[in-house]
Amino acid sequence: MSGIKTLGQFIIEKQADFSYAKGELSRLLRDIGIAAKIVNREVNKAGLVDILGDAGTTNIQGEGQKKLDVFANEQFIAALTSGGECCIVATEEEDDFVPIDSPVSKNAKYIVCVDPLDGSSNIDVNVAVGTIFSIYRRKSTEGLASLSDVLQKGTEQVAAGYIIYGSSTMLVYTTGKGVNGFTLDPSIGEFCLSHPELKIPEDGTIYSINEGNYVHFPEGVKKYLKYAQVEDKSTNRPYTSRYIGSMVADIHRNLIKGGIFIYPTTAASPSGKLRLLYECNPMAFIVEQAGGIASDGRNRILAIEPTTLHQRTSLFIGSPKMVRMAEQLMAEHSPVTALEAKPQEA
Repeated sequence: MSGIKTLGQFIIEKQADFSYAKGELSRLLRDIGIAAKIVNREVNKAGLVDILGDAGTTNIQGEGQKKLDVFANEQFIAALTSGGECCIVATEEEDDFVPIDSPVSKNAKYIVCVDPLDGSSNIDVNVAVGTIFSIYRRKSTEGLASLSDVLQKGTEQVAAGYIIYGSSTMLVYTTGKGVNGFTLDPSIGEFCLSHPELKIPEDGTIYSINEGNYVHFPEGVKKYLKYAQVEDKSTNRPYTSRYIGSMVADIHRNLIKGGIFIYPTTAASPSGKLRLLYECNPMAFIVEQAGGIASDGRNRILAIEPTTLHQRTSLFIGSPKMVRMAEQLMAEHSPVTALEAKPQEA
């Protein structure tokens, strides 16, 4: 046990990296870790209990919710409400943000945006799913926190992370001082440091995209896919196609092995489909801290000014050389349309 460092120990040791409210942010990260353990327990036994399948409800985006979606959403809201460090929880599963107006949270300084269960369509077939979270510092100083406190650019994040529930359960997070990964040891019930100072390779040989939508992709994305499939030993092409359909799992693999994940605009989703606040901003923060690049195909994700709670965007994220090539082909072959330039809520 002497060589094991738990998530709690690591956070305490790294408090000096936090520019403010050191103890509060540490406790907030601890609360997220606790909620993740509860969700992990239910994910692991999902096939044994009545928690698989549809819940019979839809979220604000009109997407059908799985039972585990609803359960995970409830667990993260409960953990962040009871901890006292958070004044607002914004979640993909709720129509509006959830204000926390309780005595224990009256002076809370943090806002958390969370996708409680990314890739939930894979639950019923036992494929890896995940949780994505993003933490911001409240901007307002009087009264209750409001929507303007939530609508901050990704550059304002003080921490972000994801949990992947797979063959092992991992929590990966950053506070702007690099990226570290922790694997859950079920024998002691603790996340233990397993991947210190994660760095994404400068280049890679894996591309992740739903090629079934090829006909609807922008011309620049089609050109990149053709580029990826051409044989050229000097650039290690053709690349390998790997698409799980769970963004956490796809980006986690590429973070470790090198690669690019693309979720472009389509004819049906001209502004993109992924949520800026719950999915793209936190993943962009993590990947940039690991040495990678995240853009919407043209502009840095973290620089996008959010205007709505459930704003969507396209995403090109991963190893720098691969993302730069995709951006180059987008610039050459896919002019910006009026619909793409205008952010959409849902």
